[in-house]
Amino acid sequence: AERQIERSLGHAGGHVELYQVHNLLGWPARLDQLERLRDQGRVDVIGATHYDPAAYEELMRVMRSGRIGLVQVPYNPVEREVERAVLPLAEELGLGVILMRPFGRGTLLRRWPDPTELDPLKAFNVTTWPQALLKWGLSDPRCTVSIPATSRPGRMTENAAAGEPPWFGPDERDLVTRMATRS
Repeated sequence: AERQIERSLGHAGGHVELYQVHNLLGWPARLDQLERLRDQGRVDVIGATHYDPAAYEELMRVMRSGRIGLVQVPYNPVEREVERAVLPLAEELGLGVILMRPFGRGTLLRRWPDPTELDPLKAFNVTTWPQALLKWGLSDPRCTVSIPATSRPGRMTENAAAGEPPWFGPDERDLVTRMATRS
């Protein structure tokens, strides 16, 4: 694992802004290695990720350790388990939060609402369903950034527009949740 970390640093010009322990694999040893690199100035922030709610207790143990500055978790209108404990703990500890799967592994993009249903969101500069989903997550003040996957480079500009204020309030978040969860 240490050689893998060193190789990736070599590809990044010897410096990485954020280095994460994905899915907590081997996290005690990897955090030791990453802390040494952070102390050498080669890594700015250390993070930890997990996608499975069954692992959130362990993720929160790592969060409480004081060894990381950021977590990456799934969060969208149908995957909300992190609201119970992970997001409150991140807020309490001052940790950054990266949202993964804002489109729910793509399932939320399979069925778009009618464009007229998005009309109440135009005041928030939302004109597409993906923007509504991205802004839904980013409107939670505990969340720092969202990482949507896309296979179309043209979507980057559209997605980026969702990362600007104004943010949704509870009514707009409820509207998006209703659209996302109806069958």
